[in-house]
Amino acid sequence: MPTAPRALARPPVSSVTIELPRRASFVLRIAHPLSYATLRMGINVIVALVGRGIPYRDARNFHLSNLLDPLAALLLPPRGTLRRSMLFDRFRAEWVWHRDTPDPTRVKDSAILYFHGGGLVACGLNSHRRLVARIGRASDMPVFNVDYRQLPKAHLSETIEDCVESYEWLLSQGFPPERIVFAGDSAGGGLTFGLALAARERGLPMPGAIVAIAPWADYDSARRAGHPNDRLDPMLSAAALALPVQLGMLVDGVLDPKWSPVNHHFTGLPPVLIQVGSTEVLLADAEALAERCAEAGVPCTMQVWDKAIHVFQAGADLLPDARQAIGEIGAFNQRTLNGAVHRVPAKRRFTRRTRVA
Repeated sequence: MPTAPRALARPPVSSVTIELPRRASFVLRIAHPLSYATLRMGINVIVALVGRGIPYRDARNFHLSNLLDPLAALLLPPRGTLRRSMLFDRFRAEWVWHRDTPDPTRVKDSAILYFHGGGLVACGLNSHRRLVARIGRASDMPVFNVDYRQLPKAHLSETIEDCVESYEWLLSQGFPPERIVFAGDSAGGGLTFGLALAARERGLPMPGAIVAIAPWADYDSARRAGHPNDRLDPMLSAAALALPVQLGMLVDGVLDPKWSPVNHHFTGLPPVLIQVGSTEVLLADAEALAERCAEAGVPCTMQVWDKAIHVFQAGADLLPDARQAIGEIGAFNQRTLNGAVHRVPAKRRFTRRTRVA
């Protein structure tokens, strides 16, 4: 059961809007089975090998995964993207913004605080620069992209400390909290909620909104293992998501349920947008987060994208679904911060609105 803060009255239950934005595009309908036959099968082999002690005989071998991000430096950001590196004591970050957006080091109007995915063992600034640049452009906001410490260099609790430090730094620079959006994908999507909860616990002001792409927010895979999508996900399985936890997150063999954002009460959190694929195993996490929002009276929109592959938004160069999804994120950010709604037009849009009690 989620833990509720003491002395906080239970607010009235609000609605959680569930949207089915569109049918999968022709390209995505082709990519879905191809991904299952390649990425899913390949990851299944890794899971099987690890189960036999190969190649991750101990957590130190996560260093191999950490080396993947430098290779992604070859991926150039979209034309017109500007960036500036920032170095903290324990981690690094960078500003990413479009040349038509004011320089965030001079104009402290608004910002997206972004946390990349990668299962807490892989990816970084290079792998996600194109994605965050597109999200920032769609939102007309600069993005502060954080390369937080990962396994095995740091435990999840230390990763959260990096997230808190990055938020406190933005506040110290003069960015209004109500015009800061926490955003992230996969592991980073879970960190957005972990950061919001940590900020609430420390008495820091809440941000204006949270945007989570296929969030990994429950580090106990039992819920995912029992979800129908465990057999359908074209990339990940519950067993694959359990690996980082088993090999690098447990303390004395124990997983503290407090580490998972889904096990907390969400009283006081800002409006939330969640995007997730209809066949993703992480739909289980998204559903749990939406339930926590409903219980706490937090406005939440959950968009379920037909046959979308994990973090399909990164494929915006090829997928019209991804381009529309990024446009939806931009519209949500503008609506939340400025009261302006700019929906990306679509030929077909299928929306279901549901009240989760």
